[in-house]
Amino acid sequence: MNRRYLLDTSTLIWASANSIRLPPGQAEIIAAGENLVVSIVSLWEIAIKESLGKLAIDGDIAAEVVSRGIPLIGVNLAHVETVRRLPFHHRDPFDRMLIAQAQVENLTILTSDGNFAAYAVELA
Repeated sequence: MNRRYLLDTSTLIWASANSIRLPPGQAEIIAAGENLVVSIVSLWEIAIKESLGKLAIDGDIAAEVVSRGIPLIGVNLAHVETVRRLPFHHRDPFDRMLIAQAQVENLTILTSDGNFAAYAVELA
């Protein structure tokens, strides 16, 4: 079975902007465009930060995800129950949900956030 990659929120933003902050290995995975998934949680986080004036994005990341045919995953009860059991190595609720989704759905997370490494989840 092929590995599937969940883009964390920062990775999604950097990929959308073709930012130099995106690590080369992650850029290659994203450029290949295969087996990528995006969580609705990341789009929600981006929307909240934009509405609070904490983030300015050129373009519409959600529309870009859809136009590229990248599957979106929603939040389900198994994800919620997994968050309940996660230790508090990381307190960001959006990131904790991404970690839970990766665990439940057997996804590799594309992230540069060092806090993710404290969890039982594969990182790239």
